[in-house]
Amino acid sequence: MGGPLKIDVLTVFPGMLRGFLEESMLKRAARQGAVVFRTVDLRDFAHDARRTADDRPYGGGPGMIMKPELWFEAVEAVRTPGARIILMTPAGPTFRQADARRLAQAEHLIFVCGHYEGIDERVREALVTDELSIGDYVLTNGVLPAAVVVDAVVRLLPGVLGGGEQATRDESFTEDLLEPPQYTRPAVFRGMAVPEVLQRGHHAEAAAWRAGQALDRTARRRPDLLKRDPDKTVF
Repeated sequence: MGGPLKIDVLTVFPGMLRGFLEESMLKRAARQGAVVFRTVDLRDFAHDARRTADDRPYGGGPGMIMKPELWFEAVEAVRTPGARIILMTPAGPTFRQADARRLAQAEHLIFVCGHYEGIDERVREALVTDELSIGDYVLTNGVLPAAVVVDAVVRLLPGVLGGGEQATRDESFTEDLLEPPQYTRPAVFRGMAVPEVLQRGHHAEAAAWRAGQALDRTARRRPDLLKRDPDKTVF
């Protein structure tokens, strides 16, 4: 990438993101110049005094549908060449770590965060490049799912976490494995001891133990992950 990752979040509730983007790792990433955040109030693109963003669905049915013209104008106002326009929707494929790595290579991400009963289908057909879901459940709007994806992506940007690639290399899902158990001082707490292999200071033995624990934990808790790579052997 030639500069910081640009992230625009389009929503009728921009206030939901203010605290989230101004804390912890995301705040540091912006200060370092690794990412530039912008929240865009969709109602700024309405053309009536009431700043209307929704209307009744054609064909009847419950709820209200978000109007297409606001989305088109908002996306066209912020879009740069090659931007990924991401619709957060329960109908999308489940977001995975591989998606986070892919999106971290982009130059510009635009999140389309719906509300009410949904967004006019023409927005998806004409504007959206990616659809993502964070799980098989329904939330009030797309802001919280977008925040989840933003966090997962930004932490992968170079220099954000410190420690180079090592900082994210051994995490859960990096190689379709869950992270192994982690310990710190004291060596014994309320009768529970840190495994001896970790206390000996032999890095190769500790690495082998962690690898085995990662495979074992994945096999017990998420065997579906191992099915993607049948050559993995559980210790």
